[in-house]
Amino acid sequence: MTPARSLDIRAGVIIPVSHMNEAERWNHILSLDEELLKGGVILSEWCSFIVRESDSAFVHGANLASILTAVSGIETYLRSEYVKKERSTLFELTNDAPIADDLRSDLHILRKYRNKWVHVNDPWDHQELIDTPEEAERELEEMALFAARALRRTIYENEGV
Repeated sequence: MTPARSLDIRAGVIIPVSHMNEAERWNHILSLDEELLKGGVILSEWCSFIVRESDSAFVHGANLASILTAVSGIETYLRSEYVKKERSTLFELTNDAPIADDLRSDLHILRKYRNKWVHVNDPWDHQELIDTPEEAERELEEMALFAARALRRTIYENEGV
């Protein structure tokens, strides 16, 4: 499965992600809610706050911030619903949670992508980022879309009626 795509398809219209304005990005978030939320959910206030921050970052085009806060929201949700021990890593939380295998796989893709940005082994090895910043921006944009969906799939996975 590819982590994201460079096009957003809504109502039969194909829009390059990089051309989505703030209103279109908000509409994308709302369409995810309409598609994925079938009942109701109860979230901790921590999780709700982090989800709002992730949405805000996504809408305003702060793609890396959107990804990082989406992963934080996912971790907070998993910890609030399924924590078994005090010091579980995101890897352990994802593996131990009773979630669908395809969601688990997507969360690992997102976790590994986040780690690439958070755990930079050699911050001075930046030539690729300098030479082709548009590639990093495109990839971040695609992963921000992927992260927004993964976040909602996670927080809506245990809905009440």
